[in-house]
Amino acid sequence: MGCCHTKQQLRHDEDPALLAAQTNFNISEIEALHYLFKKLSSSLVDDGFISKEEFQLGLFGSSKKQSLFADRMFNLFDTKNDGVIEFGEFVGALSVFHPAAPQAQKADFAFRVYDIRQRGFIERDEVREMIVALLSESDLVLSHDIIEVIVDKTFEEADSKGDGRIDGDEWQDFVTRNPSLLRNMTLPYLKDLSSQFPSFEFVSIIEDDPSSIP
Repeated sequence: MGCCHTKQQLRHDEDPALLAAQTNFNISEIEALHYLFKKLSSSLVDDGFISKEEFQLGLFGSSKKQSLFADRMFNLFDTKNDGVIEFGEFVGALSVFHPAAPQAQKADFAFRVYDIRQRGFIERDEVREMIVALLSESDLVLSHDIIEVIVDKTFEEADSKGDGRIDGDEWQDFVTRNPSLLRNMTLPYLKDLSSQFPSFEFVSIIEDDPSSIP
């Protein structure tokens, strides 16, 4: 069983007890996640880290696919910005998608996905780019006019200050009034993990109806 030796294979700052205290997972769930992490981090190169190519392989089944969505997700998992995902980063990011994670935490993560330029606010072109990216991942096609209607509607509802951008406070208020926007920020299976969990099924994070976003 992969979880039996988990503690011997982790650094001190990645000890299951420490990570359990910092996240929404318990110790046994973190040991199960370590089993998943080992599968992902060795899918191309067995070096103990998840590369961007391995992340994309787990997300899309292809390490070659270019994706703005995958890039944004990888960058948010890679909190140290060193080009790889360590186990502690993996657990910390997945904790946001746990059913027990607060809505404000989920909303903040979603905000940072859309804040492509990382300036602390979301502009129209960023919403447009992400809609196009999510449509591509979902194999859906919408006309330019319809996409613009979605962008217009989003800013009409979310940009309460009328300055042409959505800041963090406006975003939090927006998703509080429209909680369905965060439905893909919760992965139900994360509350029922076991060391025999079969695979990294992260694809459900991709919006199944991009016309309803952001």
